[in-house]
Amino acid sequence: MTYEQLIGDLKTKAYRPLYFLHGDEPYYIDLVTDYITKNVLTEAEQSFNQTIVYGKESNAGEVTNLARRFPMMASHQVVVVREAQELKDFETLIHYFEHPQPSTLLVINYKYKSPDKRKKVFKVLEKNGVSFQSKKLYDNQVPGWISGYASSRKYRIEPKAAALLAEFLGSDLSRIANEIEKLIIAIGEHERNITPVHVEENIGISKDYNQFELQNALGKRDVLKANRIINYFARNQKNHHITQTISSLYYFYSKLLLIHYMKDRSKQNVAATLKVNPFFVKDYEAAVRRYSAGKLVEIISLLRTYDMRSKGYNGNTTLAGELLRELIFKILHL
Repeated sequence: MTYEQLIGDLKTKAYRPLYFLHGDEPYYIDLVTDYITKNVLTEAEQSFNQTIVYGKESNAGEVTNLARRFPMMASHQVVVVREAQELKDFETLIHYFEHPQPSTLLVINYKYKSPDKRKKVFKVLEKNGVSFQSKKLYDNQVPGWISGYASSRKYRIEPKAAALLAEFLGSDLSRIANEIEKLIIAIGEHERNITPVHVEENIGISKDYNQFELQNALGKRDVLKANRIINYFARNQKNHHITQTISSLYYFYSKLLLIHYMKDRSKQNVAATLKVNPFFVKDYEAAVRRYSAGKLVEIISLLRTYDMRSKGYNGNTTLAGELLRELIFKILHL
């Protein structure tokens, strides 16, 4: 079941007695739980019919007793178990899962840990209730998610601005959503287009000194710009760690190598294969013309070597900043 389907059912009051919300992305687990706790019962009903317990501080017996109660002056009661993965005797809840109380919505938050679905307890959960898995997004999916979130708030975010946010914030959806909300407040209702300038001014991400701009400079073989950015990275290792830079460049040059061997190099196919916004395809195509397949293989090998050196391989003691400068010099002069 998808998030949209789950929320849709809740909005039509098609309630189920068990909600098993699990996965390594807490964002959607929290959204579903918040919707249930704020909308199933009125404020007056919540006082007597809504209970929240924590796995570390509770046990299966307590959860079962709470769930088996009848609602007081309401049609339903809600019981939320947060951090359910920490419930030591979780599997003994199977007796309740087999015969759940129809008037109870038992909401189980099972975060950061994958349930072993071969076990009977989880099979019974899925059979008698709703099982929703909240998966962590891959890095290449984050810019698209950002665009979708902005669109849901009736804003448009430029592809470069979305890429900057994804680079700086990673795949933490809760943090990303929070930062986009800050942006929306900052730019107001009259400006509906979020630009890289907005991101730089309100979130503190430089629109000129970032991984995206480094890739762009290297793709164009712009020696001056590439060195300016890498010197900035060398001075700011806390925010631009060498491991992050090497990893970013590895994926960039791997994509260029992939394009070399594509039979269908239409904009749509390149974007789909590389899993990037079509807006950026022209930049990749321009970069491919400046790097032969042989040179790209050499660069990827070079990146692996510098990754090892950055981790102290063979007793390397060269500072990260100097390693970055060496690496970029060699890439540009291969």
